[in-house]
Amino acid sequence: MKKFLKWLLVAVIILVFIVITATMIVPKFAPQFGNSSDGARLERIKSSPHFKDGQFQNLVDTPMYGENTSLWQSMLKFIKGGENREPDAVIKTIKFSANNISPDEVSVTWFGHSTVLLQIAGKNILIDPVFSNHASPFAFMGPKAFPYSPHFSIADLPEIDAILISHDHYDHLDYETILKLKNLSIPFYVPLGLGAHLERWGIPAENIFEAEWWDEFRFDQEIVFACVPMRHFSGRGISDRNKTLWAGWVIKSEKHTIIHTGDSGYGPHFKQIGEKYGPFDLTMVECGQYNEGWPYIHMTPEETVQAHIDLDGKLLLPIHWGRFNLSLHSWTDPVERASEASNQKNINLITPVPGQVVSLSNPLAYYEWWK
Repeated sequence: MKKFLKWLLVAVIILVFIVITATMIVPKFAPQFGNSSDGARLERIKSSPHFKDGQFQNLVDTPMYGENTSLWQSMLKFIKGGENREPDAVIKTIKFSANNISPDEVSVTWFGHSTVLLQIAGKNILIDPVFSNHASPFAFMGPKAFPYSPHFSIADLPEIDAILISHDHYDHLDYETILKLKNLSIPFYVPLGLGAHLERWGIPAENIFEAEWWDEFRFDQEIVFACVPMRHFSGRGISDRNKTLWAGWVIKSEKHTIIHTGDSGYGPHFKQIGEKYGPFDLTMVECGQYNEGWPYIHMTPEETVQAHIDLDGKLLLPIHWGRFNLSLHSWTDPVERASEASNQKNINLITPVPGQVVSLSNPLAYYEWWK
């Protein structure tokens, strides 16, 4: 028996060694993991006031897990699952057509989760584009996208003028999608550090614009992009936690101001952003993948509505739901709770069908398509 236990222990140690070694080596050779910063890019990161002890830091203390919750407890709960986490049937979307976009209108099209096409001042801005079937480094495993019919692809899109990325998690920065966009000479606006990923994937350095929180870029005579702080974290592997920055993006024209929050827990930064850039004609705010096990890095739907209020928003589009199963709640829980909270606080909420073009000048009433 002792001999058996001894060999079992040896086997476990070897297995752990193999796993650790693989997680350190594979990202070096697998491009989908991205790349680490070096040279001038790394020096700029180190000079950031938000980069301390080798990692980017949130504006306020942000534990990864809630009280009395650990990584292993969260993983166990995730494996056990919850009820109705994925739709029972194919989600009927609206076939997107660029012909439905008027250059004279400000419009938004949600493709599920956080992928959005914004048309403003005659420009087409693509935000957090993910058109792959898995939110993971591998096409054969990881969180699988809910079935959409018709399915969306990059080929459906109009000519894109700029791409904004909020952070480097797989459900926001997708390797396969970027590869299909890399030859189009599109400028990418990203938080600090993400340029290393994009360059490894073939995006020319001159098309990459990296931002610190509160940095602003004048895109053209009418549009300004502002990188704003969020409460989250980053990383595409085991050894690169918080080596790149996470952010939201403000898109401001002469007549309209819009925000896409990317991912964020609730915090005082929303009010700061509202005071600096508000009021917002449209807020696209994270609303999904929350859990009591990680309450500081994702918002509940009620917090989503409060963030919209803090931002001084007029119209709220909840994002980060309806495409991937990344938490324990039912797949419709985010929109149902956001709808109830919005009704209680007299918030103008829009819940378009994926692929539906919404004009800000005439936001229509929306039916509960998820039921």
